[in-house]
Amino acid sequence: MTEVASVLFGREDIRRRVETLGRTITGDYVGREPVMITVLRGGAMFLADLTRAVDLPLESHFMAISRYGGAEESMGRVQILLDLEVDIGGRDVLLVEDIVDTGLTLRYLLTVLKARNPASLEVATLLDKSARRIVPLAPRYVGFDCPDRFVVGYGLDFRERYRNLPDILQVDDLPALEADPDALVPRLLDVPA
Repeated sequence: MTEVASVLFGREDIRRRVETLGRTITGDYVGREPVMITVLRGGAMFLADLTRAVDLPLESHFMAISRYGGAEESMGRVQILLDLEVDIGGRDVLLVEDIVDTGLTLRYLLTVLKARNPASLEVATLLDKSARRIVPLAPRYVGFDCPDRFVVGYGLDFRERYRNLPDILQVDDLPALEADPDALVPRLLDVPA
């Protein structure tokens, strides 16, 4: 019998990688005060851990978007539900993403943010699913290259659930998870090894 999901990136690997990204960003932005922006809800966990790993004065801000239609039909068209409450003109901006997939939504967000005239604009993503990229984008900071699999945990969800899993799981049997959305609940009760 196939497991519904298996660990793709474990919590300790994630912790170490976020710390490494934090050190790199600290070195790259020394003498500056970056503005770190993420899109709710998926990126919130990565943003929280990444900001703690950056040893610089910084600000963190949030945006919220809604895709038009389903993910397949939206083709990157989004509506901004919550916009920034800060002027980023002349500031160093780092857009923090949980996952970059096709790049369509990211391209839209970068266009919106570039129009606000930041001094610099870069992308940090925990997961880069480059195998699905439609738009030629290369995030500057990448946690892990992600295979073309459906993933949950560490901010990534299945029907708004499982964001609080400390590991990132690849779903090996999506029909089984769709049939039983509680199939991963036991993973929430796991004690770290």
